[in-house]
Amino acid sequence: MNVLAVLGLLLLPYQIEGSVKQSISWQAKVFEVQTQIADIHPFLANLFPIALVVGDSLEIYDIDTLKQRYVFIKREPTPFPMSTSIRASFPLACYDGRTSCIVSYEVFSSLSGYATIYHEFMHCTQWQTCELKLKEKLDIYNEAMAEQNYSWELDHPFPYQDMAFTVMYSAFLKALDEGDSASVHECRTGLKQMLGKKDYEYMVWQEWKEGFARLIENKILARMGLQENHYGTDKPYDRIVFYEGGSKLIAFLAKNEPDLLADIESLFYKMYM
Repeated sequence: MNVLAVLGLLLLPYQIEGSVKQSISWQAKVFEVQTQIADIHPFLANLFPIALVVGDSLEIYDIDTLKQRYVFIKREPTPFPMSTSIRASFPLACYDGRTSCIVSYEVFSSLSGYATIYHEFMHCTQWQTCELKLKEKLDIYNEAMAEQNYSWELDHPFPYQDMAFTVMYSAFLKALDEGDSASVHECRTGLKQMLGKKDYEYMVWQEWKEGFARLIENKILARMGLQENHYGTDKPYDRIVFYEGGSKLIAFLAKNEPDLLADIESLFYKMYM
């Protein structure tokens, strides 16, 4: 049996099942989905390496543009323990520091999983364009780096349980839903006054980074005829509320300034208000 035949047998368990069951592997399906969604946003023209978590290893795939599919590159140990539910993006030291989408195989088991892939690709584009430049201007980032706290984006002790914050952020979300510009700006001013500088920086950072990816993800889901992802607004709040708040705020700002959707550096400063 030749090498290609063996490879085909190895990949059989990872053929798309369920709602996307087709005679096409995920390696080609990512490209097929791209052709269906590319006009939603210019960043969707960008594809990045995909690293699949398998036990304590990463299977790294990269783009073969001629064949319009992903091809296996190599297997490397995970840089730290990773769960099988991981959905992330960051530069891989084992792959020349290239920013990559890190997921596990089950993400390909439904069509909505491809929206997740492109959500992570949005983070890859943020990293490639202006993420580091923006972070270096934030006190919260610089203090975290001084303390070698590389997980600050996940574990910053934001005062989610503070009732005053809950009330104000709830009013902020309501104002965005109603398109009430005066109330949006009033709530934003209130949040800035209420929160300390680092907490406010953290809130805006999460809204910009995750809110933008959530917005594009939902546009993709809508194009596919699938239910949009609006998870995160249940109380008590946690970090995920900023995914939804950021998405709503970006959509609100883009109504008057549509160019902000592509100029994401300017978008950040506009969200900082």
